[in-house]
Amino acid sequence: MSKYHNQDLITLIAQIGPQFDIRVTPNAAQDKIVINDAGAIKVYVTSIADDGKANNAVIKLLAKSLGIAKGQISIERGQKSRSKTILINN
Repeated sequence: MSKYHNQDLITLIAQIGPQFDIRVTPNAAQDKIVINDAGAIKVYVTSIADDGKANNAVIKLLAKSLGIAKGQISIERGQKSRSKTILINN
């Protein structure tokens, strides 16, 4: 696995569309997004998985990385799971 560059994430999402799956690791050492060689997106956040804190951190990190508002990102499936489906709204 390798750490991504913002352009890598933007390019990948442009290819797969506005709805995509991620795997989240809460309580990580640092906030980061990793795209593996197969194109799977893994999001690591320092927030704990309690009362939606990790979900909010995921949305904030994705929004910052993509250069869009947090309100344009929603978690469609997986609110209480590490596997999530994300939707980017216009």
